Amino acid sequence: MPAPVLFACSGLAQYGGAALAVALFAVIPSPTVAWLRIAVAALVLLAWRRPWRARWTRADLGAAAAFGVVLAAMNVSFYVAIDVLPLGTAVAMEFLGPVAVAAVTGRTWRERLGIVVAALGVVLLAGVELSTGGEDSVRGLVAIGVAAACWAGYILLGRRVAHGAHRPDGAGEPGAPGTGDARPAPDGITSLAVGMTAGALVGAPFLAGPAAPVLTDAGLALAVVGIAVLSSVVPYAIEQVVLRRVTAATFAVLLAMLPATAAVVGAVALRQWPHGWEVVGLLCVSLAIVLTATRRAPGEPADAAEAAA
Repeated sequence: MPAPVLFACSGLAQYGGAALAVALFAVIPSPTVAWLRIAVAALVLLAWRRPWRARWTRADLGAAAAFGVVLAAMNVSFYVAIDVLPLGTAVAMEFLGPVAVAAVTGRTWRERLGIVVAALGVVLLAGVELSTGGEDSVRGLVAIGVAAACWAGYILLGRRVAHGAHRPDGAGEPGAPGTGDARPAPDGITSLAVGMTAGALVGAPFLAGPAAPVLTDAGLALAVVGIAVLSSVVPYAIEQVVLRRVTAATFAVLLAMLPATAAVVGAVALRQWPHGWEVVGLLCVSLAIVLTATRRAPGEPADAAEAAA
């Protein structure tokens, strides 16, 4: 399945979950809703992937844990932002993180042109939305700035997690030939399960307290499970698949689809209809996707690093 189609499915699920989360902010603080999302998603992924069956090295565990802590921080700061900013504004501003990654790692003219066009679209979307901001905008902008930085870290660490397990067996590694350990190396989604668990454990002392109403209200508990599955399990599992197929720069610009899907969800679920310059911004984002998602010819390397390999 083409990467843009996978991302469309991922984005619709992710921001459908975000729209559902907004409805809970009146009952549970937004940072705690984000922590619950991570914790429940971790439980789902642990039950599904059973990471204890894989063969782990210290490097694998360290990378997965770092990835999970950054992922948790990104989700908490994003939820703080959408508590005071419109969904479209928050997503557009958060995209500054992936743009920075693309600017640093892009190699081809198509990627760099796509970065410019995508950045233009993000500026248009953010500018329109920020013009209607209120007194809480500063808090929201600080939160979304933190989320953007964490998103950049998520992309870079995510590639390490997605590719790290695909190492050749060798001397000195657990499970290398002759050790008698036949367990497979962890794949990206298994590493995601461990990472989300680490993120949930790190956040628990600070964010778990206000989650008590979930234990006594079945409706709230069901909503939290829905948020976790829609916004964490589905999109991050899809992205772990895509991260193994594309360069970091292409992945960063594919993420430009997310403001468009957020606008669709915002219009349908939250009645935040795009108009004027917002539409132009969405068209710019779509053009960036066309520029960067063209399929390579069979055998053509994705970048200079693959050519050297």
